[in-house]
Amino acid sequence: MTFSQHFEGASNSEDAFCRLSTEELYWRDHQEFLESRGYMLRPRYNRGWIPSWRGKPKGTMYKAEDGYRLPFRTSVIDATRLFDGTLVYLKRTPSNSQELQILSYLSSEALRLDPRNHCVPLLDVLQDPLDPSTAFMVMPFLRYITSPPFEVVGDILECIDQILEGLVFIHDHGVAHRDCAFKNIMMDASALFPRGFHPISKTRLPDVSGIAPTLSRSKAPVKYYFIDFGISTRFAPQSSRLVVGTAGLDQEPPELSDDVPYDPFKLDVFLIGNLIRRELHAVSLNGYCRPLF
Repeated sequence: MTFSQHFEGASNSEDAFCRLSTEELYWRDHQEFLESRGYMLRPRYNRGWIPSWRGKPKGTMYKAEDGYRLPFRTSVIDATRLFDGTLVYLKRTPSNSQELQILSYLSSEALRLDPRNHCVPLLDVLQDPLDPSTAFMVMPFLRYITSPPFEVVGDILECIDQILEGLVFIHDHGVAHRDCAFKNIMMDASALFPRGFHPISKTRLPDVSGIAPTLSRSKAPVKYYFIDFGISTRFAPQSSRLVVGTAGLDQEPPELSDDVPYDPFKLDVFLIGNLIRRELHAVSLNGYCRPLF
């Protein structure tokens, strides 16, 4: 998405391009706190930010790194971890949220050492100093599994293998994801981009000065992760494993119901099957994996 697309329908005046959205103002107000905890937001969110294109020729704003706004999601923002320059994601969540509790469990030291664990690592948890009921989860910055596109069948099969391995892992530990559709299975693609990439304009270099070069997955293997445990359920041993609810990205599963209990573990299998069929088999494999279905 280009900078101008973020402002579609807005005034062409410089003031319009300089204006922070309500969501951006929220993060701007937390910038100093986040920096004090070791996470730097992009220059756009510094207090006293002066657009880099101000006073320069018309059109410069369209090429400026600090011209890229956040996508229209209020709960997440990209940041750089100061001690090593790693690109990370910060996600705002209630301090007592089920997602934070489940992800903390799945990121515990004992489980993190299990090679089958494909749950997004919880790198840090920050308590909001302005609101005790809010916390910020710090996670690796991930990309969709098709960005950049697969190049060879072997890479697709490796992706499927990791996804299925990760599904078995969370189920073995009593967790049903319940929303493991395409957008909630992502990859750490940092190894594919030797010079990095911009978190908003993802095909460009971090300073948006040019196209970011990429490596093939065969030369720089990636790891695939389950993300967004917002509607997930963790079951105690020997407890009933039935749920109700229709929330989720994929509304095709026939068992979804707000009234009739269903097995969320079987739902996860259906959702992963749909992901493979829609995103990997139909689009990328040209029938190679048809015997799997």
